[in-house]
Parts: sequence; C-alpha cells; structure tokens
Amino acid sequence: MTRVVDSGELRDALRSCLAVDRFVDEVAGAAPFVSHDELLATADAVARTLTPAEVDAALAHHPRIGERAQGDGQSQRFSRSEQSSAEASDATLAQAITDGNAAYEERFDRVFLIRAAGRGRAEILTELTRRLQLDDATEAATVASELHDITLLRLATLYPPTAASGTGATAASGASPLAEGDA
Repeated sequence: MTRVVDSGELRDALRSCLAVDRFVDEVAGAAPFVSHDELLATADAVARTLTPAEVDAALAHHPRIGERAQGDGQSQRFSRSEQSSAEASDATLAQAITDGNAAYEERFDRVFLIRAAGRGRAEILTELTRRLQLDDATEAATVASELHDITLLRLATLYPPTAASGTGATAASGASPLAEGDA
C-alpha cells in the first residue's frame, strides 16, 4: 500500500481543500498515512475543531455561489467543478441567487457557503432562503458543517480509495504525487 508522507505537495493539497494553517499543519503532521480512511479520519477530526476565526479565514477562499472562481489553482478548480450545474444558464435563477447572496451577506456579514457538489441551483436557492431565517449561532454552526463537508469531499477527490483494497491514499490520477514507497 502506498504511503502519503508529510511533504510540500501534501501541504499544498491540504490547503486546496481547506485554507487554514492549523488544519494543514495538524493533518500533515500526522503523516505518514497508509490508507485513504486514515487520512480522511485525521482530516475529519481536525476539521471538526475549527474555530470561528478559522472558518472566517477559510471563507475568504470561497467564491460566492453563482460566481466563477478566479485563478488556476486546485482550490479554484474545485470551486468551478462544484458549482457547475445544468441550471447555470437560467438567468432568473441566477439573479435570485445573486439577490440571495446579497441578502445573506447583509444579514450575516460573510459569504454564503454551501456544499454545492451534487446540488442543483434551485436546491441551493431553497437552502439559501431557509438559512436566511436562522439565528446567528445556528447559521455559524451550519457554515462550519458545510465547510467540513466540502473539505472532506475535496480530500477524497484527491485521495480516493484504491481499487484493489478499497483503501489507500492515492491521487485521482492513480499514482499519488505525494506518495513514498510501500508501507
């Protein structure tokens, strides 16, 4: 089984999933990982302990729903892929999301964050509208939960289970650029 070791490449991959220094340091510091499950379990444990300040810092790296992420980094590629949907050309829906984003930012003073992967724009708009009615503490917890889910989905994309064993940390290309030897 391939091991994922603490390296600059691993740290870059982690940062593309969640741009929080403590997350990157703690997960990378727990390497080497000998399985997909071990890597995700470590990331899960650390991501569950984000402080409100760390959540706010991470939000700075997420574009508004409906806006195209700028740049060519892995994080931007993730955002573009996660926000792609068949309804993207619906101008009425796009305007409703833009208006909802503005109302959300006025209400909560931060960008609206939702795990967009696997969700259509109509569903996202429904959730945005629902969350506008939440109290501050409930919404803060919801944002942290969404950020956690986004992080783990992104990390699982970079390090899916190997076909042979169902576990193992390998990159989506089949051979991890972050791997070293066999465990």
